[in-house]
Amino acid sequence: MRVVLAEDLFLLRDGLSRTLTEHGFEVVAAVDNGPSLRRALREERPDVAVIDIRLPPDFTDEGLRAALEARRERPGLPVLILSQYVDQLYAQELLAGGEGAVGYLLKDRVTHTAQFVDAVRTVAAGGTVLDPQVVARLLARGEARGTTAALTPREHEVLRLMAEGRSNAAIGQALHVSESAVAKHTAGIFAKLRIEPSADDNRRVLAVLAYLRR
Repeated sequence: MRVVLAEDLFLLRDGLSRTLTEHGFEVVAAVDNGPSLRRALREERPDVAVIDIRLPPDFTDEGLRAALEARRERPGLPVLILSQYVDQLYAQELLAGGEGAVGYLLKDRVTHTAQFVDAVRTVAAGGTVLDPQVVARLLARGEARGTTAALTPREHEVLRLMAEGRSNAAIGQALHVSESAVAKHTAGIFAKLRIEPSADDNRRVLAVLAYLRR
């Protein structure tokens, strides 16, 4: 699996490159700035991109803007954001297309190799992975606008876990309920949020986006 990696700190970039290579990925480009990232995404056409939001030369949102441009050119390009910051706007922009194949993890909360590698694989396969702190900020923002007032407390729990990229089986294990019970809760969530039938992964992303609607 071909990976483009963008991280401005040398030691972290080198460590991530080594980790990905050791777990069977091919790092086709490891860059430290926005222009090089844009070029690598265009020329290498990776299977997945692992990107820091803030890159030289501006140290603002160079990485995110490069990722969004690449996804406009290649819809559905898998992108995993690694950041030090929780920013609802960044997460909202990344999720806005509703296609899935996106992730947003906080650097200081990635505590073991398997967590990072599993996230890259999940995103590359079309899934969605969000750090729980990112989820909490998104949910808090949405709840303040009352967009999910019709959901029961259990449905809120299911949606929170869904937004973390967990399957129905994993949600059931976390909540100590059956997988069929989780399926009923997710069906209720989709119905109450008026999300029309489509590919299940897309419906899950749209359910999270419902928290962000103005």
